[in-house]
Amino acid sequence: MAELHYQQQHQYPHRYPNDPYEQQTSYSTQVVKAATAVTAGGSLLILASLILAGTIIALTIVTPPLVIFSPVLVPAVITVALLSLGFLASGGFGVAAITVLAWIYRYVTGKYPPGADQLDSAPHKIMDKAREIKDYGQQQISGVQAS
Repeated sequence: MAELHYQQQHQYPHRYPNDPYEQQTSYSTQVVKAATAVTAGGSLLILASLILAGTIIALTIVTPPLVIFSPVLVPAVITVALLSLGFLASGGFGVAAITVLAWIYRYVTGKYPPGADQLDSAPHKIMDKAREIKDYGQQQISGVQAS
């Protein structure tokens, strides 16, 4: 705290506590900042009101044709959306099928694509799990017979 007070006093030795020039500069800086803020804020407010007015005018102009053509437009939009989704889905499934077929081809030709080791170990895992289940079942049966 004393250090901060010392720095403030000795940072600008030519300053005086009640200097009218400092107060005037500070006041003029505040006035400029306020004028800039009012100008920027007013400009943005005017721009926002113009956009709102344009939106209302555009909506007023577009609403009657939309109401008149809605029996045609709504089914057309639904049809176009369904067709687009159908084409996208068929394209996605086609890419997936080609990817799977390419993976299978690489696996069959012995190139061992990513994940081939998991596929090779799958029969062993299934047999191990089947043995575990068989042993568990035999233990349960022998426990029931013993009691």
